This record gives sequence, C-alpha cells and structure tokens, in this order.
Amino acid sequence: MSETQLAGGGELLRAHTDKLLACVHCGFCLNACPTYTRLGDEADSPRGRLYLMRAVAEGRLPEDDSAFHKHIDQCLGCRACEPVCPSGVEYGFLLERARATLARAAGLSFPTRALLYAFGRDLPRRIVGLGSRIARASGIPSLLARLPARYARVRFASAMLAGSKPWRPLGRGRSSGARGQPPARSPHPPLKAAMLDGCVQEELFARVNRATRAVLKRNQCKVVNARNQGCCGALHAHTGALDEARELARRNIAAFEGSGADVIVVNAAGCGSMMKEYGELLGDDPEWHSRAVAVAAKVKDVSEFLASRGPSVGAPLDITVTYDAPCHLIHAQRITHAPLDVLRAIPNLRLVPLPRSEECCGGAGIYGLLHEDLGGRILRDKVDAVTGTGADVVVTPNPGCMMQIGAGLVMRGSTIGVLHPVELLAESYRRQS
Repeated sequence: MSETQLAGGGELLRAHTDKLLACVHCGFCLNACPTYTRLGDEADSPRGRLYLMRAVAEGRLPEDDSAFHKHIDQCLGCRACEPVCPSGVEYGFLLERARATLARAAGLSFPTRALLYAFGRDLPRRIVGLGSRIARASGIPSLLARLPARYARVRFASAMLAGSKPWRPLGRGRSSGARGQPPARSPHPPLKAAMLDGCVQEELFARVNRATRAVLKRNQCKVVNARNQGCCGALHAHTGALDEARELARRNIAAFEGSGADVIVVNAAGCGSMMKEYGELLGDDPEWHSRAVAVAAKVKDVSEFLASRGPSVGAPLDITVTYDAPCHLIHAQRITHAPLDVLRAIPNLRLVPLPRSEECCGGAGIYGLLHEDLGGRILRDKVDAVTGTGADVVVTPNPGCMMQIGAGLVMRGSTIGVLHPVELLAESYRRQS
C-alpha cells in the first residue's frame, strides 16, 4: 500500500519500520545535533526522536501525544546527524513521515498553512513577493527590526526582510589593476542548462537568479526555460504536507522534461536537496517514479556543477569573505568543497574560515518565528561566529539561510553583508567585461 493510501499517521511510520530499526542508539548523533547540544534533553536528540517515532509506529504512543508533537516540532531538520551515523539512518526521510503523522492527527498550525499556501501557489506567491519587495524598499522593516524585545516575532520577521536586501558595496565601479585571466576555452562541450527559479528565491532574491544565469552563460551554458515550473515542494515535505509536495514535484518533473536540458541547475540548497530526492518522494507512484528518478539525476547545485567543469576565472575582488555551509548542502547533498572552489576562482578574494560553519543557523523555514528562544540561541551563536571572522561579507547558498543570518546581523547592528557565492562570481565576471 502506498503512503497516500495509508489512513493514519501511525501506519505511515509503521510502513518504514525497517528504517526506524536501523538506529542502534550509539549516540554518535548527539554532539552533531544543534537542539540537543543546547537543551541537553535526550528527547531533543535524533535518537530520542527516533525512539518516539518507534513508539508511535508500534502503538505504544498515540499519534497526537504532546511529547511526540513537542520534540518532533523542535527539530530543525538540519540532518547533521546523517553524516555521522554509522548505521546510515535516513533521519530526514523519517522526520518528514513523523511530521506527516502529526499533520494527519492534529493538523498544521496557521502560520505553517499560510506559508505553504503563499509559496505553493503562483498568484499568492507573486502577491506576497511584491508586497515584501515594496516593504523592503520602503525601509520600514529596518525600523521595525529595532522594536523592543516584547515584540520579538514582529521584530524578527522585519529583520529577515531587511537582511535580504542587496549589499550596497557590491556592484559599484570596476576593479583596479589586473583584470584577471582572459576567459579560457573550456575543455567541456557546451551544455543546455535549465534553472529552478524557486519560490522564495525568485520573489525575494531574483538578483541571485540573474547572477546564476550570467555565470552559467560565461561558463559555456545555454540557459533554457523550464516553462510552468513552480515551488520545489521542500517547504511542504519538511512540514509533513507530503501529498502537496508530490503534486509540486510532478509539476516540476513535467516542466523540466519539456525543457530538453542536459543539466538542471539549482542555486538554493534546500531546493536542490528536495529535487534530488524526487525519486524517493514518488517511490510509490508507478506512473511518475521513473520520470522522477530521471529528472533527479540531472539536478546539480550550481557550485557542484561549476566546480566539476572548472569555473572561468574573473577579475579581482578586493574583499574578505567567510562561508557558511547550508545544512541541506553539506549534510543532505554532502557537498562540502565545491562552493569554496568556486570562490577561489575570484582573484584577490580573501577567504577566511567560519568556526562551526557546518552548524545550522536556526533558519529551517519559519523555525525562528515559531521557536524564538531556541532559534534565537542558535542564531546568536552563528552571528557571533560570523562577526568574529572580521569578514566584509558572509556567503551562503540558500535563501532561508541568507534571510536568517541577515536578520541576526541586522538586529546586531552589523554592517557585514550577506550574499550568495554566485553573486560574487557574477560581479567578478562583470568587472572583467
């Protein structure tokens, strides 16, 4: 029986008992988990949450149990536990089924439903995006970000919007002195590349999509359109709305099949992770499974793609940069060095290490709004690390991370910019032209 045919959440978890039993409770995951290291509660560790999932699957705990709800809800879904797990537990997969269990038993919260509605449908997404861009341009979010602590949610939401603005020093003038190496002929043949525009990325970070297109063209790619594409479904899957995630996946599969692309380039870590798992998401769908696998096989993160081809070297940028690794790039996709290799294609750029760059920033969709205390603690640690580097800019290739870290820097009063790595490479190419 497929997941969509299962009546209750307990059955949904029970269908994956083999995956639950893979956990041997060794504890290697504990120090990798951002919630456990701060709360010290076994139930807020990966193995503790897996134990709760097993209890629900085995009928020892009701699907709407308050403890099950609390500790599953407090998980960031960063998947930092997966790379350190000697048993290969598919924690991200199981977390989504646990949240689907909760969604079926108790429903989704209003903020979550509003988020999924706004970004899962074209017209509401464009309306929200337009309103957000107008508000950001007005400067009002920057003022609201200074509200007293008792207005924590309004202050933080405003800071997220204010922190998503472009960094002003970027794009000013031309580089002085050497212009870098002239573009060399690539040893690789030209490719047709389709891009996922995304929902949050296109509405709030359209500049990143423009930069990505420019970088792909510079690196011998013809950028083709994937008409009728939409949200990748990551937001829906991570909150347990799996049926909606599947519908969005089918839409994108059809769109990218029709593009005729050799490669599908994604510049948002969470979206790339989701699309690479389309085959798994539609594993019970005989009509779409093979199509999902074929599309997923073409998906590449933009840094992964560029690093594999050897990015063209641009003009110098005299700037100090630190790199934050998005969870769904480093833990889910296991891409570690490619973004750094891409940044090294920019002459004169000074790359300084970020302590604990692999740890979650506390973004995770609207986690920071729903869990102000815990999300705030995680974010403050990240901002401390960023400001301690002395960098001019922190780069991170995921829109949620850009907004989260940007919000923390705004509330801290810092002038450090937040950019996507591809923006720096595009600016380097612009100055060379």
